[in-house]
Amino acid sequence: MAAKWIEALTGSLEQKKQYKNAKARIEALNEPHRSAANAMHRYLLHYGGVTDGDTLVQMFVDLADLWERAAIDGTPVSDIVGDDPVDFAETFAQSYGGARWIDKERTRLIEAMEGAKKKENRS
Repeated sequence: MAAKWIEALTGSLEQKKQYKNAKARIEALNEPHRSAANAMHRYLLHYGGVTDGDTLVQMFVDLADLWERAAIDGTPVSDIVGDDPVDFAETFAQSYGGARWIDKERTRLIEAMEGAKKKENRS
């Protein structure tokens, strides 16, 4: 019963375990794959904006899978990310869809502008 109460405040404990496991897998990689995976992980935390815990955890598990496979196969970092690592990371994040924090703000902006337009038309 206490676990449900704690999870209500902090989120899923299972998701936290999965996330920590994925992060540990990244930390276990050899260079240069570890540096590349950590850089992409950091960027996805800032850019991704995913609000759903399941989606976020899956994205980071898949990130660990990607870089582990590249390290095992000896695939160079440049063959993974290409010439534009930002585009690669953003495309990777966008493939997960789902709600993002910016979606709520976009909706609020649109509603505020529509409300302002209506007030303007009444004048």
